[in-house]
Amino acid sequence: MTAFNEITSSVDTEIRPFHIDIPQFDLDDLNYRLSHTRWPDALAGAGWKYGVSLSYVKELAAYWLNEYDWRKQEARLNEYPQFTTTIDGANVHFLHVRSPEPNAIPLLLTHGWPSSIVEFLEVIGPLTNPRAHGGDPTDAFHVVIPSVPGFGFSGSQLEPGWTMARIARAWDELMKRLGYDRYGAHGSDCGALVSREMGLQKPEGLLGIHVLQLFSFPSGDPTEMENLSADDLGRLQFLANFHERAGFNAIQQTRPQTLTYAQADSPVGQLAWIAEMFNGFGDHVDFIQRDALLTNVMIYWLTNTAESSARLYYEEAHKGEQQQGPNTTVTGLAVFGHDFKTIKRFAQRDNTQIVHWSEFDRGTHFAAMDAPDLLALDVQAFFRRFR
Repeated sequence: MTAFNEITSSVDTEIRPFHIDIPQFDLDDLNYRLSHTRWPDALAGAGWKYGVSLSYVKELAAYWLNEYDWRKQEARLNEYPQFTTTIDGANVHFLHVRSPEPNAIPLLLTHGWPSSIVEFLEVIGPLTNPRAHGGDPTDAFHVVIPSVPGFGFSGSQLEPGWTMARIARAWDELMKRLGYDRYGAHGSDCGALVSREMGLQKPEGLLGIHVLQLFSFPSGDPTEMENLSADDLGRLQFLANFHERAGFNAIQQTRPQTLTYAQADSPVGQLAWIAEMFNGFGDHVDFIQRDALLTNVMIYWLTNTAESSARLYYEEAHKGEQQQGPNTTVTGLAVFGHDFKTIKRFAQRDNTQIVHWSEFDRGTHFAAMDAPDLLALDVQAFFRRFR
């Protein structure tokens, strides 16, 4: 397997082919650790009240050990062209899947935490080859799906200072290096923040951004809260409930390294930390197919990137004062039923060119995985204005 754990020179612009081939020893070691897990003596009947459910993690870990097939998932990942390149001193791994359609628009897809390139596997086909999926061939994209620096096959060796803004600059360099002088960007979670940051930076050739969340909150001005609708008040309550349970956010913004000793040593520790988010703190268990979830976990485990990925939260929280907007780039938003609900009043304050707003009854924070049909159609609808 191409080395993914090296910091290389920032002047190296070579694009190198990449193939995943995990040593069998690593898989055998994983199975040994899973079969010798020391389980916590959790409170009986606690469910998801104090954190991720013990019974759920035990069941998922047993499936991981006895039924999950990494080699099958590895082969699927290797069906897509993969590469690495060095940008601003960081190794960047990415999928690059070109459409058979001649007028396809280049599209950058950015994952968040605790996600990976796995998040977008189900939308690659519909986006790159809509003709083969019952769609309009004029809606096609060339897709570029990078592993965020410090995540997955981009590797764990990452210098300090990699904020959303720095990633956004790196993504523009990546697209230009691939020969794309005009392109769109999409993202969820941290990927939504990176995409909006690209909107703020307005690199030449960026057509527009499409995101699943616009993280715009009350500024503290009491007049902003006047005449909010019942729906908006419900969205604020959803946000309050999230903050009440989002211990991961506080830990990763302040002391990310401390937690990751457990994650680097225990596959079940890594699984539990990730699975809580994919199950919405227990609000929507198993909405995401288990093989997909475990493949995502495997990428963190096999690349030992728990610490380097969590550090993004720390870097962002300690970046100091930076220009925050407004974002004047043409923007589209898709709000999914089981995800953070953006409030239009605040979003329009911070993003002055929102020209597309969709709401769906289903789909989670990882809609590309559990509602890929809806997401692909919405991305196509938004970018149709640029064709």
